[in-house]
Amino acid sequence: MASSSGNSSGSLQIPSSGSEESLMDQRKRKRMQSNRESARRSRMRKKTHLNDLTAQIAQLKEENDQIHTNLSITSQQYLNVEAENSVLRAQVGELSQRLDALNDILNYLDASKGVFGGGDFDAIPESYMNNSWNSMYFNQPIMASADLFLY
Repeated sequence: MASSSGNSSGSLQIPSSGSEESLMDQRKRKRMQSNRESARRSRMRKKTHLNDLTAQIAQLKEENDQIHTNLSITSQQYLNVEAENSVLRAQVGELSQRLDALNDILNYLDASKGVFGGGDFDAIPESYMNNSWNSMYFNQPIMASADLFLY
């Protein structure tokens, strides 16, 4: 007696006995149960993978926010340093001009035999007197602020 193999290709099937049918039904139920378990495991793996990806997204978003925060802080610090550098450059220019003015005074004093040589102090050049850096008050503060040099 031939048993039915589940082929539905139109071939002639010989009816099987009751014990063979029950064995086939049992195998079919076992296969269906196995398929259900396999599908359940597949759904669980898929759900676990989805949960892992969701956690990874949350972690990457947090890292991204932290990077943006660090970038903002670094950019602000850079702008502060640039402003401070501008102030320092202005102060260097002012101090260089004052140094030049003091060197001019020293050269003038050396040329007129200095303070101890009894030189002629009435012969101060007009260009020296008109230069605002050569005022009698060399103790003036350097006035520069970061607000002047932002851009």
